[in-house]
Amino acid sequence: MLEFYKGKKVLVTGHTGFKGSWLCRILINAGADVTGYALEAPTNPNLFELCDVEKRMHSVIGDIRDLAHLQKVFDEVQPEIVFHLAAQPIVRDSYKNPVYTYETNVMGTVNICECVRLHSCVKSFLNVTTDKVYENKEWEWGYRENEPLDGFDPYSNSKSCSELVTHSYINSFFTERNLAVSTARAGNVIGGGDFANDRIVPDCIRAAEGKCDIIVRNPHSTRPYQHVLEPLAMYLTIAAKQYENSSYAGFYNVGPDDCDCVTTGQLVDLFCEKWGEGIKWVNQKTNGPHEAAFLKLDCSKVKKVFGWSPRWHVEEAIEKTVEWSKIYFAGGDIPACMDEQIKEFFRL
Repeated sequence: MLEFYKGKKVLVTGHTGFKGSWLCRILINAGADVTGYALEAPTNPNLFELCDVEKRMHSVIGDIRDLAHLQKVFDEVQPEIVFHLAAQPIVRDSYKNPVYTYETNVMGTVNICECVRLHSCVKSFLNVTTDKVYENKEWEWGYRENEPLDGFDPYSNSKSCSELVTHSYINSFFTERNLAVSTARAGNVIGGGDFANDRIVPDCIRAAEGKCDIIVRNPHSTRPYQHVLEPLAMYLTIAAKQYENSSYAGFYNVGPDDCDCVTTGQLVDLFCEKWGEGIKWVNQKTNGPHEAAFLKLDCSKVKKVFGWSPRWHVEEAIEKTVEWSKIYFAGGDIPACMDEQIKEFFRL
């Protein structure tokens, strides 16, 4: 599948983020002509700098809310394939700054859709959203793609709106031209190089390095956890398949198997086991904003359409994350570690 991308002009929004950095490394290694459009990396340290891709791609620092700048980049690059990852991705941050969250996640999507509309060079467009786009009813079975969209908090709701914007552009503008458009609703991702605040695995890693107890807010909350390469592989597959055959365009859940929908407590137990060194966690409830207690995806559609199945279960995902993190703290070769994990995952 990766050979498809050799020589293709690909634009990735949000390329300086966690997922975006991994995606750019994969695409560059596959021989794609990659342009990224994003704000400066959101954390310090950050994976974009560590993964050593900036000199091998066209990296544009820009705000997804700036339509004029984004249009100029499209004019210059003339991309064939667009991956839209740029977002304000943190639930708790969306409570602190809801206006910015909506501006970025909703109007950012309007802007990218508008640029795609105005540029006939684009043949394949994928908007990456989240498993949190659904109206969460806290039930025990997975949400399917035809379930109602909503979202309780500003982040989740803004990503639901991002889906609806995309649907409207498909119906209003994209059906009459040679363009395939999909959205991908991914579960919680983990992996080496995520330095974000307020995410459980980065919190675990920071605590372990500082030899502190891991603070767990909601040990009984269930989430679909997967290694970052799982959804990226599916994004790449969807974009490639629909480029060649527009009948593949659609709305897809991209999540792990049921066995990998685990509680936060189980996930942290796995982390402590893989990290070693006597690390442990404590349950410390905080007076934070509402967070869903149970969330799971039904991924039968993407499995049926693409013959896809997850390659790394949650235990292997944690193992690979710990491996990356220990290499990082030891001052090791991060690009080499990433390339090895990419090769192993894609069986290159």
